[in-house]
Amino acid sequence: MEVNTSVSNGAGPVYEGKEDTLSPEDLSEVLAAGTKEVHEKAENTQFVKDFLKGRIRKELFKLGAVALYYTYTAMEEEIERNKDHPHFAPLYFPTELHRHEALARDLEYFYGPDWQNQVSCSQATRRYVDRIHEVGRKDPVLLVAHAYTRYMGDLSGGQVLKKVAQRAMKLPSTGEGLEFYQFEGIHSAKAFKQLYRSRMNELELDMETKRRLVDEAVKAFQFNMEVFEELEEIGKTIQEDVLDAGTPVHGAMGGDINKCPYYAAKMAASGGTAYASQLAMAVLRHPTGQVLVATWFAALAGLVAWYLM
Repeated sequence: MEVNTSVSNGAGPVYEGKEDTLSPEDLSEVLAAGTKEVHEKAENTQFVKDFLKGRIRKELFKLGAVALYYTYTAMEEEIERNKDHPHFAPLYFPTELHRHEALARDLEYFYGPDWQNQVSCSQATRRYVDRIHEVGRKDPVLLVAHAYTRYMGDLSGGQVLKKVAQRAMKLPSTGEGLEFYQFEGIHSAKAFKQLYRSRMNELELDMETKRRLVDEAVKAFQFNMEVFEELEEIGKTIQEDVLDAGTPVHGAMGGDINKCPYYAAKMAASGGTAYASQLAMAVLRHPTGQVLVATWFAALAGLVAWYLM
């Protein structure tokens, strides 16, 4: 792959390159294949599905940002510790990628100037953080798996999630509270991901190490799912209205409905009454659908007073 880093956009280098000719043994391909199943499981946790549909509880969103702050702080501490390690140095992009300072600003927005006295590391997040510190100190090559899992995911779906959260919580269009999703040092997410994967593939690793990296990446996804599940449990105890973005997720994807993970056709393809039931429930959950159903029922029953409400 040819990479041009000589052009600057003022915030960092612009990365341009030709498409890679990939081999099934390239680390990026090995990781993508090896984490496909657990990646799909993570995307289908209730917390993530609700988020993608724009159904967001602000308190849970804030707690999610807290979990991310502790996770990225740990990961970036270990990246700094190992920035000269031969198996990680080619992937060291602090200006472009590091997120803990942006997350600190987000938490200050949500909690105020004394945010550090108001937040704490949850049990699920602590297990994730402890594992990151363990590999950073004892087996630094495995940091590649954690960096790949987090940063590539952030660059792939971050802008969609930002728009969903911004709309649902009515956050300022100037980006306050969502700086985590803003990669100011990256001109083109696509080109940067291409560069990052190319750097990964150039690491001199034997197949056994690549298999160990797959195992570690699977663990990283599992840690993330544990955090999501923990947030779901906390959500059951919070009495708070769900904030609804009010538009389909694919509307935030530049109009490309095929990019929507929960596009109706995909659900319909799974068949039959299950989809019909899900569709009906979706209609009932949506404010417009509730109004239509209520109106129809009121007319049918002749309850004019209820209809006028």
